[in-house]
Amino acid sequence: MLLAAEDQYRRGVAFRELHTGPGAFVIPNPWDAGTAKLLTGLDYHALATTSAGLAFALGRADGANLVDRDETLANARAIVGATHLPVAADLESGFGPTPADVATTIRLAAEAGLVGGSVEDATGEGDRPVHDFKEAVERVAAAVEAARGLDFPFTVTARAENFLYGRPDLDDTIRRLQAFEEAGADVLYAPGLPDAAAIRAVCESVGRPVNVLAGGAGPRLSVAELSDLGVRRISLGSAFPRAALATVLRAAREIQQDGTFGFAADALPYAEANRLMRRTT
Repeated sequence: MLLAAEDQYRRGVAFRELHTGPGAFVIPNPWDAGTAKLLTGLDYHALATTSAGLAFALGRADGANLVDRDETLANARAIVGATHLPVAADLESGFGPTPADVATTIRLAAEAGLVGGSVEDATGEGDRPVHDFKEAVERVAAAVEAARGLDFPFTVTARAENFLYGRPDLDDTIRRLQAFEEAGADVLYAPGLPDAAAIRAVCESVGRPVNVLAGGAGPRLSVAELSDLGVRRISLGSAFPRAALATVLRAAREIQQDGTFGFAADALPYAEANRLMRRTT
């Protein structure tokens, strides 16, 4: 176990309690220990890993089963070790074809120091991007059962991926989230919802906290606006790593096209970057 039992229990309780507040909280997504340290120094209360951020850092595409469970949990351990905050993980579809595989992933995630994790109903397969309904529910139920067998609160987030995979079926998405709730999921998440009406419909259709993805292609709503719709958690997914990639691309193109180095004026000063990385958690 990466963390002392008392520390992991503390983090697990703190993470669970964040979902009971009157409004939404933002959970940012570092993709390595360095960005975890940077975000820990700001006024956030928890962190979550990003599968896309890790995939991009490894030079791979996201969502195609190209990053395995060992790599995902190694990244999670590095992030957990870089912060005193609760850390949840993007566990993709649970890293295996069976519900038993999903349960194993939850137990291994706990050993890595995580206090929460999301399980999605995406398959990573081009010809069948989303698991069948019954199969998806069984996988969430297996994750919940494994989490309940731990000796600290492990928050299971169940994700319905329809809108990310060309299936804009709000009724089916709500049906899946309601079934995930019935299976015991602690938080419900449908990334890619198209507008405020869809977000409100999801929040009003379930009795568990709802996570919404911000910083993507969906509606550009503020924390306050999302809270008013009933959202309780806001994650950024791959927004931070994509912003970092965009900065590098702009800088590289400036050098290539103009032969200038103006980008460096906006770079984090070396001394400040060094100071941030020396900070203890």
